[in-house]
Amino acid sequence: DGLYKFTLYAVDTRGRHSELSTVTLRTACPLVDDNKAEEIADKIYNLYNGYTSGKEQQTAYNTLMEVSASMLFRVQHHYNSHYEKFGDFVWRSEDELGPRKAHLILRRLDRVSSHCSSLLRSAYIQSRVDTVPYLFCRSEEVRPAGMVWYSILKDTKITCEEKMVSMA
Repeated sequence: DGLYKFTLYAVDTRGRHSELSTVTLRTACPLVDDNKAEEIADKIYNLYNGYTSGKEQQTAYNTLMEVSASMLFRVQHHYNSHYEKFGDFVWRSEDELGPRKAHLILRRLDRVSSHCSSLLRSAYIQSRVDTVPYLFCRSEEVRPAGMVWYSILKDTKITCEEKMVSMA
């Protein structure tokens, strides 16, 4: 996810500026299939359990590198909640894959924001949809097709209506 802040203003044909408007936008955390994360945690445990052959090491490495950073975070959560008595996810990954491969996997967890990681630590993951209001504005005047942008900033009658958009 990301947090973005924009400061906007309009400029008319004489170079005058409107008042500043600030817009803050937080993009949603990536969706994670919690059941899939638990299945991957079980698969990794089974691959790490007992003697780990080179083929099993490579399978574990490939599996963990193919998932998103958020999914990896959730896999780690499930692994530790079910199998920590056999060693936590970080320790077992370093032990089974070696420090270099484990580091390549685990450094991807740094890409998960603190906001999303706090959500991913929850006992139960669910997606939700929020409805967000926005303004849809349009000019009531008919404009010629070749009109340049600055002529739009002249005093014109504009009609705005509030609409709603659903966001995951």
